[in-house]
Amino acid sequence: MEQSQPTKPAGFVNRFLYYVEKIGNALPHPATLFAAFAALVIVISWIAAQFDISVIHPGTKEVVEPFNLISVEGLHMILEEMVNNFTGFAPLGVVLVALLGIGIAEGSGLISAALRLLILSAPKKLLTFVIVFAGIVSNTASEVGYVVLVPLSAVIFLAVGRHPLAGLAAAFAGVSGGYSANLLLGTIDPLLSGLSQEAAQIVDLSYTVNPAANFYFMFASTFFIALAGTIITERVVVPRLGEYTGDAKPENLSALTDSEKRGLWFALVAFLVFTLILLWGTVPETGFLRDPKNGDLLKSPFMRGIVSLIFISAAFVGIAYGIGAKTIKNDEDVIKGMSKSMETLGTYIVLVFFAAQFVAYFKWTNLGLIFAIEGANVLGSVNLHPIVLMVGFVLLTAVINMVMGSASAKWTIMAPVFIPMFMLLGYSPELTQLVYRIGDSVTNIISPMMSYFALIVAFMQRYDKKAGIGTIISTMLPYSVAFFLIWVLVLGVWMAFSLPIGPDSPLDYIP
Repeated sequence: MEQSQPTKPAGFVNRFLYYVEKIGNALPHPATLFAAFAALVIVISWIAAQFDISVIHPGTKEVVEPFNLISVEGLHMILEEMVNNFTGFAPLGVVLVALLGIGIAEGSGLISAALRLLILSAPKKLLTFVIVFAGIVSNTASEVGYVVLVPLSAVIFLAVGRHPLAGLAAAFAGVSGGYSANLLLGTIDPLLSGLSQEAAQIVDLSYTVNPAANFYFMFASTFFIALAGTIITERVVVPRLGEYTGDAKPENLSALTDSEKRGLWFALVAFLVFTLILLWGTVPETGFLRDPKNGDLLKSPFMRGIVSLIFISAAFVGIAYGIGAKTIKNDEDVIKGMSKSMETLGTYIVLVFFAAQFVAYFKWTNLGLIFAIEGANVLGSVNLHPIVLMVGFVLLTAVINMVMGSASAKWTIMAPVFIPMFMLLGYSPELTQLVYRIGDSVTNIISPMMSYFALIVAFMQRYDKKAGIGTIISTMLPYSVAFFLIWVLVLGVWMAFSLPIGPDSPLDYIP
């Protein structure tokens, strides 16, 4: 017997999503798009140079004019700097380094075992909260939550006599809708901060954005989003789905084996040792991870080396688990885990090559700076309240996310425009990045362009053969609305009280 289809959204919604998917699928590969954008910047630079366009930089008071890349000097810059643009692109190195460590932890089996332990040990009354919470935390290890936690949560719900799609929805909401929130730094943090720094330097060449720029806000958001996801699951999704009458049979969810338990104990000891070393280096005023000149922590080797610490900690704990669980027997097993994580980055590296050229050309031509100054003047004349302005940016990002799924790809395009613009209005790059992350997260779960959307459809069809895009959208839309409202409310409170959003990350920018 096939599972009866839940009530679908109105016909207009289904038609709208159909065209969004059709248009999105018709777009070229993201790497091709960035190559086209880079070429377009070159052409626009020539057009802009033909007109008497100039603006006054509000910080330096210098005259800013467009630079023509279709010139001898421009051609020389393109040819001579192509390699440096690529190898010096800030997000490239940090992503590669962080994922090398995550690859060891994932390859050893640590991440999968830790997720199972977290869910299996949770009291039944807290099961939904634990699943949403685990989904959010799983983002520390990149997209492993999509592949491991989402299908596992459906199995768990079915095993305890509940509708499997409710468990799947709760996990998907945490993994994807709560993508930016977390208790720890994940691979997305250094990736976005690198792009933000590149964009901020259009206005201020000395400006740096550290990977922990949004940590305080996202740490607090984890609990609000997990609670909202739990309420939506229990009060909206579960009643709507009703009793499960499909063909899938409950599975006996296997408990952790003795070797897996031993591996987790080894990993815990390794984690505690690593934590103690970090405390030794950061808590004392003379700690070896503080700034050796003045003992400062915010602008210290500790903060500047966050990516390296992510790599070392993931590798250290992953190897400890592997030794305890006997999944790592020699150095070759460690290298295999690192290599496997790199295998998934082939397309990303190609994309980065073209994205790096686009960002460099945008900076050289001064087009981004000119647009930012003019845009800031327009927005300044409108005199919108800061919270209203930021909520508008959340909505804009959320809409763009419906047709362009990749968080880094969108930010590569948007950061060079909006970060300089908001800097000139007095808002810090860290705040602009934070607001972008909220908008990028809340519509992930209803965006057909999200890279794992097709996988979620396949998972749903295990329990409901008629499930499709309409099923996912109608199930996940309440989460999307709730997460938007909760995050906007928290953002409003944060801005109203001028709270720091991360270490050395103010809300305001003063040139």
